[in-house]
Amino acid sequence: MHETWILTKRELRAYFDSPAAYVVLSVFLLITGWFFANSLFLDNLASLRSVFDIVPFIFLFFIPAITMSTFAEERRSGTIELLMTLPVKDWQVIAAKLVAVSILLVVAISLTLLYAATVATLGDIDAGAAVGGYIGLVLLGVACSAIGLFASSLTRNQIIAFIIGFAIIFALYLVDRVTVFFPGWLSGFLQYLGIDFHYQNLLRGVIDTRDVLYYVSVTAFFSLLTAYNLARRPE
Repeated sequence: MHETWILTKRELRAYFDSPAAYVVLSVFLLITGWFFANSLFLDNLASLRSVFDIVPFIFLFFIPAITMSTFAEERRSGTIELLMTLPVKDWQVIAAKLVAVSILLVVAISLTLLYAATVATLGDIDAGAAVGGYIGLVLLGVACSAIGLFASSLTRNQIIAFIIGFAIIFALYLVDRVTVFFPGWLSGFLQYLGIDFHYQNLLRGVIDTRDVLYYVSVTAFFSLLTAYNLARRPE
């Protein structure tokens, strides 16, 4: 764990020592603030629903952008070989990068607590839905980050890594919306695969272990695929 935390701090320094993290956090706050303010001032609706609805779409673009360099840039610059010669295991490298990206996402999500405080000040906040929504955002963000890391492990090119990560996440968003075109026995399975289906369940304020297990499984599955790709080195 000590080695993993050292690597995590290395990744965090790479984010926060450059303008990238601050640009991401500023743009994230600007977009969510715009939708929250529209709902509050134009619709006279003091609710977090607009924020919870827009953040998954932001993740769709932001997370592939944040993760595209994690392994692709290390491969291109050759530092991946140096990293792998250190006395650490592959899973520690993957865990460190996943934890670092997750911390960045949690910081971004935490900024929206300002909106929650505003709603609580102006009216009654639905605490159950708010807690479920924030738990859903964190689980969704971590699962999408694992997908982004996997995409980055496939190539040396960051743009290709972004496109692959976006395509996988978008497919998982879309899959539970096309169930009407499939027979009943298959539509239930496709619905369960939908990454937004479980998020919408959590937004109701009910923390179902099946939804939590889904996100944990997606995170573990794509982390294993990333480990498999790293084990196939050198290219």
